[in-house]
Amino acid sequence: MIGLFDPLFWVVVGPGILLGIIAQVWVQSAYRRARQVPAPMSGAEVARVILDASGLHNVKVERVSGFLEDHYDPRAQVIRLSPEVYGTRSVAAMGIAAHEVGHALQHAEGYAPLVVRNAAVGIANFGSGAGLWLLILGIIFSIPALLWAGIILFSGTVFFQVVNLPVEFNASARAKAILARLGVVDQRSASLVNSVLTAAALTYVAATLQAVLTLIYYLMLAQRRD
Repeated sequence: MIGLFDPLFWVVVGPGILLGIIAQVWVQSAYRRARQVPAPMSGAEVARVILDASGLHNVKVERVSGFLEDHYDPRAQVIRLSPEVYGTRSVAAMGIAAHEVGHALQHAEGYAPLVVRNAAVGIANFGSGAGLWLLILGIIFSIPALLWAGIILFSGTVFFQVVNLPVEFNASARAKAILARLGVVDQRSASLVNSVLTAAALTYVAATLQAVLTLIYYLMLAQRRD
């Protein structure tokens, strides 16, 4: 057996899944609290102010559909903010927007972990899908070579998750420092921003842990078939 129907899967990977659920609940709770606190600027406005102050006039700020789909696109050099972040003047919106600007600053500076992460995106996306199929086929047809090929491909996804951690933590640290330097958050607002960004960081920790535990599970499957 493999995956959800295998008891071993839940023993090995279950803790990572549980942490992911806890992180998502924390993010939603922290975001709701921070969203209720008004701020002097919207997410789009604070992003534009920080970018211009940093000399990144070429980086655009755009609105994108979806809930908390905020991200920085290094290829297009565009910060895309979800509707509630883009146009809402709340502490939550400012914190999330500042975090995405942090990625733009990383890109402009050539921040090494970001460079490595961006280079690994394609490998990670391919490895997460193709790796699983090779694993399944290797198990069904008892072909060890396919099984190990799947594990190697999935390792690319694990590598991406590990490299992504310092990138996200650094972007959050930049966001907190920038907002404090601008003087747009008081002590209470700064605490709420910290809560939102810390909760978001935990989701990345959970994703990394889940990827690592899943890789361990796959290795255990391979060893059982040797």
